[in-house]
Amino acid sequence: MSCSNEKIETYVSKPSLLQIPKLFEDNILAPVIPNNNLQTIEGISLGKKLFFDPILSANNTQACADCHALENAFTDTDRFSDGINGAFGKRNSMPLFNLAWNYDEKFFWDGRSFSLEHQAFLPVTDPNEMGSTWIQVEEKLQQHPEYPELFQQAFGTSTIDSTLVTKAIAQFERTLISSNSKFDKYLLGETSLTAEELNGFNIFMDETRGDCFHCHGSDKNPLWTDNIFHNNGLDTVITDLGLGAITGDPADNGKFKSPSLRNLAFTAPYMHDGRFKTLNDVINHYSEGLKNSTTIDPLMKKVAQGGVHLTPQDKADLKAFLLTLSDYEFINNLNFIKP
Repeated sequence: MSCSNEKIETYVSKPSLLQIPKLFEDNILAPVIPNNNLQTIEGISLGKKLFFDPILSANNTQACADCHALENAFTDTDRFSDGINGAFGKRNSMPLFNLAWNYDEKFFWDGRSFSLEHQAFLPVTDPNEMGSTWIQVEEKLQQHPEYPELFQQAFGTSTIDSTLVTKAIAQFERTLISSNSKFDKYLLGETSLTAEELNGFNIFMDETRGDCFHCHGSDKNPLWTDNIFHNNGLDTVITDLGLGAITGDPADNGKFKSPSLRNLAFTAPYMHDGRFKTLNDVINHYSEGLKNSTTIDPLMKKVAQGGVHLTPQDKADLKAFLLTLSDYEFINNLNFIKP
């Protein structure tokens, strides 16, 4: 009988730091990255593969990427996304970018998810999205010829469970950083804006005109959202309770998360229910289409007049500015395409 001194090598995943854009470093805090799910090369790669793989759905036809397409800044062009077996939800798919800077860690339009990892957990079992169970998904992944080894490399175990699946997807989603719009380049002194775009920015920042910055930030907030929930005057009678259905507080009825104004050129239709097909429709809503209700946000100061009543030229200039927030480099980033 002989003894072997041969050592069994354990694969150690390699750390991968997020590439923080300069404007983010200058103006906002560090990204939110949980200590129990640090970014690694292997974890990100695994999360990307899972994001594009329909194996997460009950009948292997529906992937995360089907409702969150790169060319649309990781949303889609339908008012309500087409899920498994042709089922439709009741909300418009939210775009996915700059998720690591969501400091309140509340995701979805109604804030029902408490972390990016939890956000990735819910669609799998939603009957209108992937319609599966985590037991079924875990079994399929465990029997797959590649995934056990990929989980071993990313997390040090080949035993696959929902926690590790969602950790991997969250790692990939945190890499979806959008920071190279025309307006970003303008702030960095790399380009100039037209007179119309500059006037549109001034309208955006003017409390007596556009008054947009309270909910969507300013040139000092590269996220272009406050990530807070507001009732922005869409309906007099509220049928979709939004945040109110989650908190149980009637004062929250009709409140939805302010989306980022980045990438508007790619993310139509707009609002939580996709009711507005065009950016012109959105601007017209705030200009003369506001509707009062019991939970209307105090920031909608001119609701009694129906809105801020912009001139046709001001509307055109505001639209011109908003489109400067679109990041064409982001939607063409080869790091985000299907593996």
